Amino acid sequence: MEKEAAVNVMGGALAACSNDPKTGFFRDGHCNTCAEDHGSHTVCAIMTVEFLAYSKYVGNDLSTPLPAFFFPGLKAGDRWCLCATRFLQAAEEGCGPGVDLEATHRRALEVVPIKVLQAHAAPAST
Repeated sequence: MEKEAAVNVMGGALAACSNDPKTGFFRDGHCNTCAEDHGSHTVCAIMTVEFLAYSKYVGNDLSTPLPAFFFPGLKAGDRWCLCATRFLQAAEEGCGPGVDLEATHRRALEVVPIKVLQAHAAPAST
């Protein structure tokens, strides 16, 4: 599996999304992607209670730990490389999580319009 260029949706270098919990298709802390990443885990999302409840409701429980898969379960405030289609679905339903644009891979733009990502943008970290 060869990683695509690590470029964010603004054309800059892809920033880290989260190392605690360790996220990303490659579990490298970044929302890197490749041809084998069919879910396009490219949106660096900041979890909210509303989004976690919505995700569980639509069949993707991100809050329950799965130790066998080294998955700690997510809570509000955690950052996670989310599938672009799930982000867009949640945004359209009015419960999209916050987004770190600097840590969101440009490939997310194949699914999510930049204006939708910008509408959910979290304040830039300092």
